[in-house]
Amino acid sequence: MALPQLNVYRHDYNARALITLAGEIDLVTVPLVRATLAECLHDGIRTVDVDLTAVTFCDVSGLNAFLMAHRLATDAGTTLQLHHPPQNTARVFDITGSGFLLRPIRTARAPSCRIPAVAGGVL
Repeated sequence: MALPQLNVYRHDYNARALITLAGEIDLVTVPLVRATLAECLHDGIRTVDVDLTAVTFCDVSGLNAFLMAHRLATDAGTTLQLHHPPQNTARVFDITGSGFLLRPIRTARAPSCRIPAVAGGVL
């Protein structure tokens, strides 16, 4: 059986860091996530954006790592936001009340559900 794999890429732009995660976040790989996020705080990064587009799985250990990193970042005056989570990961974050970690997705306004009145009469 193959071990889960997670690739981590960090790109710094002045006091902002973009962390791109690709693969599975679980008990085996979460120490790498924690270490990467802690390094950002240690390096004086003020805004940490985490791109989850290529994450194929995230268990509760990953959720806990993000929650702890968010708390530490907030205490340090740093902003931590997660971007583009897979649908199943976003759902877990929402169900557990952790949706505040996710950057709000801007969507087009939904069409109105109102039924138009028929001219000259009542429906």
